[in-house]
Amino acid sequence: MISKHRICVLIPALNEAQILPLLLEAIPDYVDHILVVDNGSTDDTARLAKNTGAQVIFEPVRGYGQACLTGLKHMPVCDIIVFLDADFCEDPSKIKQLCLPIINSQADFVLGSRMHKSACKYLTLPQRFGNRFACVLMNFFWGTMYTDLGPFRVITPDALDRLDMRDRDFGWTVEMQINAAKAGLRIQEIAVPYRARMHGQSKISGTITGVIRAGSKILFVIAREILRAKPTKHG
Repeated sequence: MISKHRICVLIPALNEAQILPLLLEAIPDYVDHILVVDNGSTDDTARLAKNTGAQVIFEPVRGYGQACLTGLKHMPVCDIIVFLDADFCEDPSKIKQLCLPIINSQADFVLGSRMHKSACKYLTLPQRFGNRFACVLMNFFWGTMYTDLGPFRVITPDALDRLDMRDRDFGWTVEMQINAAKAGLRIQEIAVPYRARMHGQSKISGTITGVIRAGSKILFVIAREILRAKPTKHG
């Protein structure tokens, strides 16, 4: 808890037994609840997560958005929800830094950006290009100032409810950012550290198929929202 704000962390995980325990041990003590969604792992991800004291929910239907939606259904009452990847590329010690704008009533949604010199060098070329292109489109059509589609993000439950999140796979992050702009949320970006994976392979950037599927879905979501209703620029 920070300044009487109850903080819950949601971590979708798929076959991350090698690294997940290290990530969970690094999450600061002020976090009130950790919920890991095992998205159909075939290794010891779930058992090892339970051994650290995290709550583990099983979601056999694979998909990043599906795991997030399932986790949210089991999330206890809290004031701030933190989304964090299981690969330990982001630094969980920065959770407080991302939460402070919400705690100080300066933001409803805070996104950790990796698109700065010391962090983006660890992103693959397709990741850097895809993030920049998607953000250029969002910024043009919705008047935002996004630089990244980073998975490390925090939001209030009330604000998240307003977003009517539905995407069940790779479009989850971009859908959240577009819907946040459309809902008029107070949005902030904060530069966060990022590092290369210590174990395993990324489910998206680690394979050509993953890159193509993720990139196609992100562009599909953006195009769908552009066509759904003429966006109104703001800010």
